Amino acid sequence: MRMKYCVAVLALAAVTLTGPVCVHADVVTDANARAADVASKHPATPPAVRIMAFVQVSVFEAVNAITGRYPPLQAKVNAAQGSSVDAAVAAASRTALSKLMPSQQAAIDADYEAALKLVPDGTAKSNGIAVGEQAAAGCLARVDEAMGHPDSYRPHAAPGTYVPTVLPAVPNWGKRKPWVMTGGAQFRPGPPPGLTSDTWTRDYNEIKALGAKNSTRRTPEQTAVAKFWEATAPAVYWPVARSVAAVPGRDVTANARLLAIAAMAMDDALIAVFDAKYAYNLWRPITAIRNGDLDGNDATERDPSWTPFIDTPMHPEYPCAHCIVSSSLGAVLQAELSSGPVPSLSSASSAAGGAVRTWKSVGDFVQEVAVARIYDGVHYRNSTEVGTAMGRQIGELAVKSFPKPIR
Repeated sequence: MRMKYCVAVLALAAVTLTGPVCVHADVVTDANARAADVASKHPATPPAVRIMAFVQVSVFEAVNAITGRYPPLQAKVNAAQGSSVDAAVAAASRTALSKLMPSQQAAIDADYEAALKLVPDGTAKSNGIAVGEQAAAGCLARVDEAMGHPDSYRPHAAPGTYVPTVLPAVPNWGKRKPWVMTGGAQFRPGPPPGLTSDTWTRDYNEIKALGAKNSTRRTPEQTAVAKFWEATAPAVYWPVARSVAAVPGRDVTANARLLAIAAMAMDDALIAVFDAKYAYNLWRPITAIRNGDLDGNDATERDPSWTPFIDTPMHPEYPCAHCIVSSSLGAVLQAELSSGPVPSLSSASSAAGGAVRTWKSVGDFVQEVAVARIYDGVHYRNSTEVGTAMGRQIGELAVKSFPKPIR
């Protein structure tokens, strides 16, 4: 049985923004908090989410090799009897992060050494380190698969006409090898609504009113929600998962499994959403509203100086990426909770100055992320609905695909 202890959030409260000052945790959730902080220092969200997937799968493989509760996800990891789970988790996290975030090596090593100081020296410790390193090495063997596709995004332009020269983000991301999906297009939705449709008219006018930088229609609470979810890095999502992992009665293997499923689901969700984004290449609200006289729809009046509440991400609009990530995580957490009691879910946002928000249900959390992107001025309502539906399917697939316990 793993020892549960109270974390005064070490020095992590300020950087991982987990919210509560003291939480019940285990070695897996503590390692997750440290890894999410490191991964969130990556300048782009999709690679940061990918990093966390490799970390959490490595951690699960290491823990499971020792406890033997599930079949391995990949190649079998050999574990000597009595190997230290704590040492294995520390070594798995360090090995994965060192490969994927070498710019943070000093912080990674400092976390690793601090974790190992809590483990008594001896054979169990050294064997645990070997297990963690082997588990991460096996996971990292696939790290470069499907990442060799060149960035061949072709800007839309008439010959001789200037267009902004900053290329959009990760146009090849949908070609990556998924964890549980058959391919990036498995859940590709139908096309976005036509520009003369009632849905387009509704969404255009809604975001024009609510999502403008100086909107007088957006309430103070809606503005707070918008600012909170301007954050997109792993550090804003993982505290929600840890809220479930902290439910009394859970053990280290259950939490390693939960976090691995959640990480794979969120990573696959971004593969799916970027496949769809570049398949449809829909204009963002700032482009649409400044060109409202060109969409053939008399009900969408142009505003030549309209600006969204937050800076628009550098990739196509449809579907909503934040929505698919939150919904994929939500589906995993909902399956984990099943019919049991729902803990208070919480997180904090660096974009909102460390403000903490809480949710009474998984559905409330997922819905808030979706509407936030409307209030932010970067996503139409239909796109949030489609992204949320895609994420739910991917999260449910991740749960279904995970190996069943060994009987």
